[in-house]
Amino acid sequence: MQIWVDADACPGVIKDILYRAAERAQVMLTLVANQPLRPPRSSYIRAVQVPQGFDVADKWIAEQAGAGDLVVTADIPLAADAIAKGAHALNPRGELYTPDTIRERLTMRDFMDQMRASGVMTGGPPPLHARDRQQFANQLDRLLAKHKAQG
Repeated sequence: MQIWVDADACPGVIKDILYRAAERAQVMLTLVANQPLRPPRSSYIRAVQVPQGFDVADKWIAEQAGAGDLVVTADIPLAADAIAKGAHALNPRGELYTPDTIRERLTMRDFMDQMRASGVMTGGPPPLHARDRQQFANQLDRLLAKHKAQG
């Protein structure tokens, strides 16, 4: 298992949880962004800077991730691509996407895109709360434990 992170939009507190988990579980963690990143020095953590451009990081992650990997992203199309390849997809709020829930999320995303295109202000996501961080950490721990048990 490898962990791939859509790092441009990933909150710093979630990255910190991921850094600790990668070290503890001795799992490769790759942060992908179109800007320079400064992760802690570790043989389990690396950062990849991709060129600027719309969805460049997402496309790079989708190409690299494989079955059994974990993709951490709030981007619904990237999560759908990961699931289609047999990877797990987890958003920074701790929601583990499944084949069933990702279809619903894609439908809602498309609807919201249509609303924004017609001039309706839809706002952004709510702030990240402590319960979101805890839910993320719990889901991550469950996935890592499952991986270790299968390993």
